[in-house]
Amino acid sequence: MSGTDRASATDGQAPPSPRRRIVRGHPWLTLLTLSVGAMMVSLDGTIVTVAQPAMQADLGADLTGIQWVTNGYLLAVAALLITAGKLGDRYGHRRMFLLGAAGFTATSVAIGASGHLGWVIALRVLQGVFGALMQPATLGLLRAAFPPDRLNMPIAVRSAVIAASTAAGPVVGGLLVEHADWSWVFYLNVPLGALALFLGVTVLRDAPRPAAPGRLDLPGMAVLGAALCAFVGGLTTVADQGRADARTLLLLAASAVLTGVFVRWERRAEDPLLPLRMFASTRFTVGVLAMTAMAFVMFGAPFVLIFYLQNVLGLAPAASGVRVLGLTLLMIAGAPPAAIWISRSGPRAPVTAGLAVTAVAMAALSQLDADSGTLRTTACFLLLGLGFSPVMVGATKLVIGSAPAELAGVAGGVQQTSMQVGGSLGTATVGAIVGGYVAAVLPARLAAAGIEVPEGRAGTAVRGAAVGLAPDLGTGTATAELTRIGQAAFLDGMRYALLATAVVAALGAVAGLFAGPGKVTAPTRAATGEADA
Repeated sequence: MSGTDRASATDGQAPPSPRRRIVRGHPWLTLLTLSVGAMMVSLDGTIVTVAQPAMQADLGADLTGIQWVTNGYLLAVAALLITAGKLGDRYGHRRMFLLGAAGFTATSVAIGASGHLGWVIALRVLQGVFGALMQPATLGLLRAAFPPDRLNMPIAVRSAVIAASTAAGPVVGGLLVEHADWSWVFYLNVPLGALALFLGVTVLRDAPRPAAPGRLDLPGMAVLGAALCAFVGGLTTVADQGRADARTLLLLAASAVLTGVFVRWERRAEDPLLPLRMFASTRFTVGVLAMTAMAFVMFGAPFVLIFYLQNVLGLAPAASGVRVLGLTLLMIAGAPPAAIWISRSGPRAPVTAGLAVTAVAMAALSQLDADSGTLRTTACFLLLGLGFSPVMVGATKLVIGSAPAELAGVAGGVQQTSMQVGGSLGTATVGAIVGGYVAAVLPARLAAAGIEVPEGRAGTAVRGAAVGLAPDLGTGTATAELTRIGQAAFLDGMRYALLATAVVAALGAVAGLFAGPGKVTAPTRAATGEADA
């Protein structure tokens, strides 16, 4: 029996015809298929945000309710990524990809047809479950389709597709909401999902799986899922309110306790969900830290910069998108050269340099003010895109390439989870810094200008200024002086928040120095802890 036939047998299928044999498992067709799946999930992540105001009005939802349309999805994804990777390693990444694509498409149709907020939230959580199944599978299938020394360019292409889809989301979402209604934001997934399923059935082929995979670590899955849910949920409350409260502290404390329980259990489990020996590889650990640092900046910075562009500079959504277009274009264009660089030098230099450039870009963005022009802001975003590209490709290669092949799904889950955790940390940190700073200085600045804050309006005034608007004192008008004071407080808070992201990027660059010289060599099962050799 040939190697192709053996691989097909692992899928439980009859040997393919000669023509089918050429298509099934073809590396570049596999990359095309996985890129369609990655495009669908990435596009959905940003396109839904644009539709939320229309959804809120149509469904009669309050602010908290509509936030759970996004938060419910994010919590489901964060809780299940590593578990999904483990299921792919055990049952086949092709099967997980197809199940995820089918479920993601079906739930998208159901959400679009829903007319009740409760159903929309519940279906978004279910959609997050299917999205979690797809994401580690794409990396696991790439690892199976390409030899380790040719993995850099496929990772770069996948990263470019994700960047392009993420950037296209707000534009496509705005057009759909303007010319149709919010349900079409979800119906858009139908043609993409159908294409992903057709290509997946036709093209994808799993790597051979262990004959005796062992028992599922169900307690580990439950505890890790609960820990990640509590952690991301706690950080979400900070991003929503701009500060931590008792609920935040309770959720974060619960997450810390559950994480301790998980680590203790995994050390004793016969077939652990997340083999802790993976972190014995310095390169694997550095890749996780670099990915977390990059996501901290990638998600944290836009959280505050979108308010700066629209509320301080007064740009329309389309015009603000043009200002950040350079970031997206360089992330797309920079991915292939980054892959070539990594192939020649190994990932240490690209990851370190990329995070260092990111730190410089964030320091430059922190100096923007109410008079900053198009050239200055565009240059800062171009610099940021220049930094992101090598980090995205290099950190992914460190994580995926440093793990043994039989744990490719788990490694993919860890990579995706580090992005979720880093993004949640970045958004919460930036929101807390801006909100906390504005709350601390605004009352004194208003008093110094002789402006009296009516009783009961202090909180409302702070919330307005924390997003770059004039403090709302209940008078119905915003004077030039109120606008100046509110924007000045916001800009100072934004400066400190963006400097904090620059520090995180710089720390990530320092971590990158420990990745070791040379190319990444995939370890065997017995040598997982020797990945740095």
